[in-house]
Amino acid sequence: MRRSGNTLEPAGTTGLTEAEAAARLRIEGPNELPTAAVRRWYRVVWDVVREPMFGLLLGAGAVYLVLGDLEEALILLGFATLSVSIAAVQESRSERVLEALRDLSSPRALVIRDGRERRIPGREVVRGDLIHIAEGDRVPADATLLSGTNVLVDESLLTGESVPVRKTVAAGGAAVAAVPGGDDLPFVFSGTLVVGGTGKAIVSATGGRSEIGKIGTALRDIEASVPRLRQQTHRLVAIFAAVGTALSIAAVILYGLLRGSWLDALLGGIALGMSMLPEEIPLVLTVFMVMGAWRISRASVLTRKATAIETLGAATVLCTDKTGTLTLNRMSIAHLETLHERWRAPSPDASPPGGFEGLIQTGSLASAREAFDPMDRAFHEAAERVGLPESRSEPVPVRAYALNSDLLAMTNVWRSPDGRHVAAAKGAPEAIFDLCRLDEPTVAGLRARVDAIAADGMRVLGVARASVPDGDLPPSAREFPFAFVGLVGFADPLRPEVPNAVRECRSAGIRVVMITGDHPATADAIARAAGIEPGTILTGDDLQRWDAAALAERVHATTVFARIRPEQKLRIVSALKANGEVVAMTGDGVNDAPALKAADIGIAMGSRGTDVAREASSIVLLNDDFGSIVATIRLGRRIYDNLRKAMGYILAVHVPIAGLAILPLVAGWPLVLTPILIAFLEMVIDPVCSVVLEAEPEEKDVMARPPRPPDERLLSSRLIAWSLVQGTLAFAATAAVFLLGIREHMPENEVRALGFVALVTTNIGLIFANRSFGASLITAFTRRNRALWWSLGTTTLLIGAVLTWPPLRALARLGPLHGDDLLACLVAGLLLLIVLEAFKRALGARLKH
Repeated sequence: MRRSGNTLEPAGTTGLTEAEAAARLRIEGPNELPTAAVRRWYRVVWDVVREPMFGLLLGAGAVYLVLGDLEEALILLGFATLSVSIAAVQESRSERVLEALRDLSSPRALVIRDGRERRIPGREVVRGDLIHIAEGDRVPADATLLSGTNVLVDESLLTGESVPVRKTVAAGGAAVAAVPGGDDLPFVFSGTLVVGGTGKAIVSATGGRSEIGKIGTALRDIEASVPRLRQQTHRLVAIFAAVGTALSIAAVILYGLLRGSWLDALLGGIALGMSMLPEEIPLVLTVFMVMGAWRISRASVLTRKATAIETLGAATVLCTDKTGTLTLNRMSIAHLETLHERWRAPSPDASPPGGFEGLIQTGSLASAREAFDPMDRAFHEAAERVGLPESRSEPVPVRAYALNSDLLAMTNVWRSPDGRHVAAAKGAPEAIFDLCRLDEPTVAGLRARVDAIAADGMRVLGVARASVPDGDLPPSAREFPFAFVGLVGFADPLRPEVPNAVRECRSAGIRVVMITGDHPATADAIARAAGIEPGTILTGDDLQRWDAAALAERVHATTVFARIRPEQKLRIVSALKANGEVVAMTGDGVNDAPALKAADIGIAMGSRGTDVAREASSIVLLNDDFGSIVATIRLGRRIYDNLRKAMGYILAVHVPIAGLAILPLVAGWPLVLTPILIAFLEMVIDPVCSVVLEAEPEEKDVMARPPRPPDERLLSSRLIAWSLVQGTLAFAATAAVFLLGIREHMPENEVRALGFVALVTTNIGLIFANRSFGASLITAFTRRNRALWWSLGTTTLLIGAVLTWPPLRALARLGPLHGDDLLACLVAGLLLLIVLEAFKRALGARLKH
């Protein structure tokens, strides 16, 4: 290993082979801490057993045992077991989805194996791996630094000290304890953040053997605050449970006093309690959030926080960067200009003519040797095309001066064969003009040229060069005697899907705001090409001059911010939120994290984003594509719409069930709904509201209506009123059929069968009515949803079996029905659907709020 200034290079290594890494992964296990997220089967069973519905089923079974009716008791026990099984299967499916999402969200690591760099999930890193770390990365495992340039690491997770510590490279000599904290040590630790520099390190410990593994897994015990949706649904279930309990007790007392049969009264009270309890609501919320995250992941977007799904439909402003999000992030040099010559590339692969070798070579020297930045790669590719790789390989790297908020330029220092130091700088033209100390007339002329290049939508960088004798290097790049070399324009084509996506956002009432570090003219050109009407363009210098109140007033109508530094994004987000906007913000760097966390919806870049940005975000774009953001907003609105449909259906369907449980108690007629029949109905209701309605396609106007108010309740007063209207009409239709049977003096078991089938058919009518907020009867039957038809087919087969197979019919205490009876039930369901669709047509768009 050799030392050169602040940069040290290893003698060279190819890292582990894939076979060695696979063997160590097999023996030592994945690089991850134990997680408490996976619930074991017995915990799932216990959680289900604690649910009130399970207790009611067991209570009814106990009553039947007291009555000596073993068959009824066994059936209810079977339903209870089925409830546990369904919950366990659903939990298992949800856990598999969440496990897949956890794999996607695992921090990525850049390792060298078989001599090639590979980006792999952090959990696959093994002891002995050679890893590359860079600013913004979270260190994937404990490791020893072999080479590095100005490496600074935030180890506050382990030490509590917020000041980053400086790292040096491993060298021979006395052994040093590998403990976090303290400057000039060669050790980096799992979970810590690289806040400056780049380097290579060899992994010494993974998973539970790392320092963070030794001190415990306290992070997994932190309980997140309960999301707003879950709070609302828990409150709703508690209200229904309290009302249902009160009515059940009253029904038991009334039935016992009037009829004298207290055991029958208890059964009737249990049936009423089961009918009133909307225990499907917590299940629905869980299924919708998990399946919503899965659906969004299919659009190459990872949901890190479930609350983001809830918030997506309320976004009013979408703040996006330019490079790699609106554009393809495939930079090529399209314009070269010195003080005396200029050249415009006729095609992306065109080679510059002679006379520009010095400009290209200096830009290449000013770029990172292992290029990840598209502009760095463009410089290296141009150098290769003009035959400069040999000249670039001669100097020896000495030091790098990183870009910072005070100087928007980076400088690399090299030792040339003649022993002198060569400093190459590239960055914002204004910064390069400052470094070169150019006079005002020259700067004015160059600024005009920069504006002209930027007006064509190109990113413009200035390039400068300095040569000094060997010796101590200055602490700041400003102290070099730089000479101006030239300007370079980079072309980055707009993504083809962006204009349509921007139009879709506009139609959805979402204002797209572009925030970029580019020149205002470049930002203006790209914004116009994307369909973003820029109007007044604000710059980072403008933001510096204004206080929070002045900025909040000006951002109201601004859609383009140029020359913005990462730390200024937080001010923009805060100003927008001060105006009452619901802000979605994209970002990828360490300095973007505060803005991502402050935004209502933080959106991190998956492929080029840093770990700290991803951890501060709500969702992660796995492909860095602006179109994916819009697709996510569309999916978020669909999920929220369908969740409201499911909640409305749950409230509506419990009204006729409760009504049919109360009516016979009050009127002195035979009981229609026994605990067994209600349990059967729950087997129908649960999959309909949790699976069928979740799978409903989006509304036609999902992206043609304004964002919903951020404080809107999931169950608004209008939706509750609409659900009660639906439920009341369904009860009226069911009661009408039931009363028809009473009037015809049908036997008790046949009346019960008639009322039960009528309840099922009106339930089906409610399903179709709640498929859409629209008012088309045809649409109710033609909208595609395979889960719906599977559910209805299964329900029809079960009803047919219960009505036609004598043993089942006897267990359910139902009698046979004739063709006219079934027709009356079907007519009741169809008439209910027609009436509800007519109501929807009259109410119009008010149901959507």
